[in-house]
Amino acid sequence: MRIIVGLGNPGDRHRDSRHNLGFRCVDLMSRRWEIPFSERRAKANLAIGRRSGRDVVLVKPRTFMNNSGEGVSYLIDRFGVRPSDILIIYDDLELALGRIRLRTQGTGGTHNGMRSIISVLQTQEIPRLRVGIGHPPLGQDTVPYVLGRFSEDESESVSRSVGLAADAVECILEENIDAAMNRFNSVQTEC
Repeated sequence: MRIIVGLGNPGDRHRDSRHNLGFRCVDLMSRRWEIPFSERRAKANLAIGRRSGRDVVLVKPRTFMNNSGEGVSYLIDRFGVRPSDILIIYDDLELALGRIRLRTQGTGGTHNGMRSIISVLQTQEIPRLRVGIGHPPLGQDTVPYVLGRFSEDESESVSRSVGLAADAVECILEENIDAAMNRFNSVQTEC
């Protein structure tokens, strides 16, 4: 079983924010793979199905970003999986807009959602897919930037990077994360 968690903040207010790029990625997978979000639990919205011969659970935690560890811990308990069976997808301002990066482990960097997950699970060995949003413009604080929406000029690049992220997850399911890292970590969409 593979559990794919897109990080974001719940609620209409945050729907199209940069910080909800993880939600946007799993929403695309749900549509592409025809696995609808049909289970709404206290800690997460779930889409459960099969893809590439494997059981797959797409997840949008209902906890706010800074408490993402609670939602992921719930998944481990509910499905009896290890942290290595989970793939976390999240926005990353350290990556340029249009870039994605897969890793099998590492720190949470500056991302509070990933730091929460690492803290609650007490391991850094959690596969993750970072989707670049770029740095805020000079003089703009980080919080308003990540909670803000993409500009019209950025929207095409964002759509391509979300599609690329879904392609990378498909590669993980069909092959493995090493093959996906080799294939997708060097790819950059045009900005």
